[in-house]
Amino acid sequence: MPLKKGKSQKTISKNIGEMMGAFEKKGRIGTSAPKSKKAAQKQAVAIALRSAGKSRTMKNGGVVQVVKKRDGNRPVKIY
Repeated sequence: MPLKKGKSQKTISKNIGEMMGAFEKKGRIGTSAPKSKKAAQKQAVAIALRSAGKSRTMKNGGVVQVVKKRDGNRPVKIY
């Protein structure tokens, strides 16, 4: 069954659940066959976040770099 479209947490969770159900029935997620349930779960999360246009890094708040500007010493955060 194709994944649902959307960026909400509810949609992402449903997509993960759907992929994990398929893994438990067939032992495959799409065309790949993860060795363990944990590996399958990680892969399902990655696929669901990818289809929602998000990444795990940004889901957790993103990577923040602090850099000094050329004209002064005031640090600036870059997201």
